[in-house]
Parts: sequence; structure tokens; C-alpha cells
Amino acid sequence: MISARLSAYLSWILGGLLSDSASWAKGSFDLPKIDVAIVEDDESVRESTTHLLGLLGYATAAFASAEDFLNSGRVGDTDCVITDVRLPGISGIELQSRLILDGHRMPIVFVSAFPDEAIRARVLKDGAIGYLAKPLKEQSLIACLDHALNRPSQQLA
Repeated sequence: MISARLSAYLSWILGGLLSDSASWAKGSFDLPKIDVAIVEDDESVRESTTHLLGLLGYATAAFASAEDFLNSGRVGDTDCVITDVRLPGISGIELQSRLILDGHRMPIVFVSAFPDEAIRARVLKDGAIGYLAKPLKEQSLIACLDHALNRPSQQLA
């Protein structure tokens, strides 16, 4: 059974879409700003990170690959990126290079199950604001994001 709150939310969403059906049909509607894009091929890490950041009030969008993110049309709407270093196809390091070449200078936090000091030094030199080892320590990730997005420090209960 759908809760009253969920039902009201769905009515609000659908009502907004239906009331602006001309914009919807033309594809000219505005999508919300993304605080943090999560680029991670491991579904469980992607989902848990999305959930954690949602609880902290961040607007997120999750992508299974760098290509998905780059082709999403949402790069310009993104304030910060969390990306795995090792991804199928375009790596997180190559993603950083492409974003810089395209003029997108949003903060990037790298995560890796295989920490490597040379890679860490390279991505930080190229402007990353963090390089964290998996499994992620939630407080370390939150501290990086708070710094990147100029928010007051948040603590988990």
C-alpha cells in the first residue's frame, strides 16, 4: 500500500509533469541541480553512497560508468564528482582529464580499492580534493564533500 506521503509526492510530480506537458514533449524542462555525481561501477557501493548522501541532504545522481556521466547531459549541472579510479572503459583519472579539457572544474573525490601513492599524487596535483581508500570511511567522505561544497561540517549520529 502506498503511504499518504508517497502518494502526495507522486501526485505533485505527476501533476507538475502533466501541467507542463508541452515542455515535457519538447524536452525543454529544467532538471534539478546535482550536488554530487557518483561515478562507480560497483552497484552496492554506488547505491550505499547515494543513500548516505541523500540522508545528508545532498542531491545526487549515480552513474555506472564515466561514459554514462559524460553522455548524461548533466555534467554542467554538477557541483562535485565522486569517482572510482578503476572503471570499465574510461577510468576515473581519464574522466578528470576530460572534465578539465572541457572546462569543467568541479571538485572531484577519488575512491579506490587499490590505493596507489603515484595515482594519488597525480590526481591531487591535477586538482582533486580527495583520494580515499575503500572501504570508505563515511566521515572522511563527508569531510571531503563539506569542504568541496563549502558546507558546515556534518556529523553522522
